[in-house]
Order: sequence, then C-alpha cells, then structure tokens
Amino acid sequence: MIEVDQDACCLCGLCTGVCPPNALDLTETSLRVLSNCSSCGYCVPYCPVGALSGGRPRA
Repeated sequence: MIEVDQDACCLCGLCTGVCPPNALDLTETSLRVLSNCSSCGYCVPYCPVGALSGGRPRA
C-alpha cells in the first residue's frame, strides 16, 4: 500500500492524475489512499515533495 506523509504533502494533485486504479482521493486538506490501491508505485515519482512512499519495486 502507498503511504502518504500528510505533513509533507503539498496537495498539488499530480499523483491523482497518474494513478492507474484512481486510488488516490484528494481533498482540500489531505490526500487519502483508497482500498483499491494496487501498490504499483506509479504515483511515487510524480510527487514533487516526496510525500509518497511504498509500492512494489520496479524490475
């Protein structure tokens, strides 16, 4: 499962647009990872502040 550092998250929403299963829910105050997260990690490198971590290692 992808983890979000809420203190670091700048709520830019870049990760929500690249998430294949649309498993990231952005509100005005937080980013939440939904239960349909596949832990693919595709969103992690798109975070400009490094607030996302986890996911499967890429081969």
